[in-house]
Amino acid sequence: QVQLVESGGGLVQPGGSLRLSCAASGSIAVIYDMVWYRQAPGKQRELVAGITRSGNTNYADSVKGRFTISRDNAKNTLYLQMNSLKPEDTAVYYCNADISTGGVRRRNYWGQGTQVTVSS
Repeated sequence: QVQLVESGGGLVQPGGSLRLSCAASGSIAVIYDMVWYRQAPGKQRELVAGITRSGNTNYADSVKGRFTISRDNAKNTLYLQMNSLKPEDTAVYYCNADISTGGVRRRNYWGQGTQVTVSS
């Protein structure tokens, strides 16, 4: 059984910063691509940033230059450093990962989400 658990969300003022973490646990052999998504009330879930196992990254245009995605493969942990936060960044942030528990098969897993609220 594999679990993804996000942490680090909360209430922050505009212009502030937060660091999200996503810890993967269970019978993990290899973690491949890891991705942060977010979903604001009344909106579809959208990709925020992604990172490959080797460290290649991609970002949504709306967060480029403000957010930084990173990972620690030894700790099976994904991070999202969010700076210069705006009210429109308010959403539930979800961790997503492709994980192998052995062999060549991969499965896609989701975390339960962590709330980020940007408000004065």
